[in-house]
Amino acid sequence: MAFNFGGAAATNPASFGTGFGTGFGAATTTTAPSGFSFGPTSTGGLFGNPQNKGFGFSSGLGTGAAGTTGFGTGLTGAGGLGFGGFNLQATQQQQQQGGLFGQQAQAPAQSSQLIHTASALSAPTLLGDERDAILAKWNQLQAFWGTGKGFFNNSIPPVDFTQENPFCRFKAVGYSCTPGSKDEDGLLVLVLNRKEADVRTQQQQLVESLHKVLGGNQNLSVNVEGVKTLPDDQTEVIIYLLERFPNGTSKRVPASTLFSFVEQANIKPQLQQLGVLMSLTRTALSPAQLKQLLQNPPAGVDPIIWEQAKVDNPDPEKLIPVPMVGFKELLRRLKIQDQMTKQHQTRVDIIANDISELQKNQATTVAKIAQYKRKLMDLSHRVLQVLIKQEIQRKSGYAIQVDEEHLRVQLDTIQSELNAPTQFKGRLNELMSQIRMQNHFGAVRSEERYSVDSDLLREIKQHLKQQQDGLSHLIGVIKDDMEDIKLIEHGLHDSVHIRGGKLS
Repeated sequence: MAFNFGGAAATNPASFGTGFGTGFGAATTTTAPSGFSFGPTSTGGLFGNPQNKGFGFSSGLGTGAAGTTGFGTGLTGAGGLGFGGFNLQATQQQQQQGGLFGQQAQAPAQSSQLIHTASALSAPTLLGDERDAILAKWNQLQAFWGTGKGFFNNSIPPVDFTQENPFCRFKAVGYSCTPGSKDEDGLLVLVLNRKEADVRTQQQQLVESLHKVLGGNQNLSVNVEGVKTLPDDQTEVIIYLLERFPNGTSKRVPASTLFSFVEQANIKPQLQQLGVLMSLTRTALSPAQLKQLLQNPPAGVDPIIWEQAKVDNPDPEKLIPVPMVGFKELLRRLKIQDQMTKQHQTRVDIIANDISELQKNQATTVAKIAQYKRKLMDLSHRVLQVLIKQEIQRKSGYAIQVDEEHLRVQLDTIQSELNAPTQFKGRLNELMSQIRMQNHFGAVRSEERYSVDSDLLREIKQHLKQQQDGLSHLIGVIKDDMEDIKLIEHGLHDSVHIRGGKLS
């Protein structure tokens, strides 16, 4: 099952396991530049890079720059939760025959490989005795693990067990976001072996260095679309190249043209000196390409599992199933998930701080509005008093006019309606009584809601008893003092009578 989205003219395609065809358009074509003149360049196809091997996330649904095997880097570069370029194996015979898949040419090789694998796992004939059964179990263990070589016949080379073989157990299917940018957007992803803080600090120097690497043309300017941190102290920088024309217009250089230029043999070392580990593009899949991708499960993935992954896709419009082979890929995605979780948490903290600040500002604004309302009411009353005094002075010496008489009558009517027992005044009194009753009931309920602890109640009783004893003692002292005062008064009264008798 070989993919060849780029056409049949591809040469030297990248291989992925057995029978997975060429990468999405891994064809090598020579295009003449238009506007953005890098000269004739040898470009990769729409998806895939002839130099990128493996089921490469490194191409990120685009064209990967690093010759990595396995899952590579994904949609977000070296650490993105991304989907690889599916660089597939193709032979020269397939390319000469053309066609989309070239299944007829690859079928014999696949059949032979499958037969050899089955022989190594079930019936090896290497030793010709009972040890072949032990060898078969050992080959099965290697196939399950996805590493090693399976010897089964003296005259046939051993079978290489890779993690892409259909018997490997360390496989799973996840989901990754599909890119939404077009080739016309010109977005190129550069993965740098630097920390994000260092990249942001030296961003201007990086832009100038990239401009020199890209030829130093004054009509071209390098612009940074975004900077994002990746695991293992790596940073993803998204750039695009803007070309300005003499008539004042400008246009972005297509991503495929820019990528083909930076992948040239004389340009790539210069980027590596700047700390660039890999470069890749992000272009959206067409509906036809997406359909072909989903209909053909990757090499080594059970078609039933692949179909179930498509059914369980939580958002088929934005997510695409992606196989995960081996613990390294699982660890990579775990690191990316942790990194993304930290970024989300940081963003949530920033939003929470902004919300808290906005709430404080809102409270301040509400207080100011209430203050201004009170001020406005005071000013309105003052203005009304001024108008009343002015109107009195203006109307002094004049008789009551007809409109004023009408106003007086209306005011008397309103006053009588307000003072009527069954009208507004009565209703107002009824509302006031209801409010008082509700306040009384609320106070009673609030008292009933509270309960006193038994120990605390005991202490309160003891304290009140002590207070009562003190008051009783004080009352006794006061009574004694009153009796003494009465005795003194009686003595003084008697002494006065005695002195009066003597004087007489």
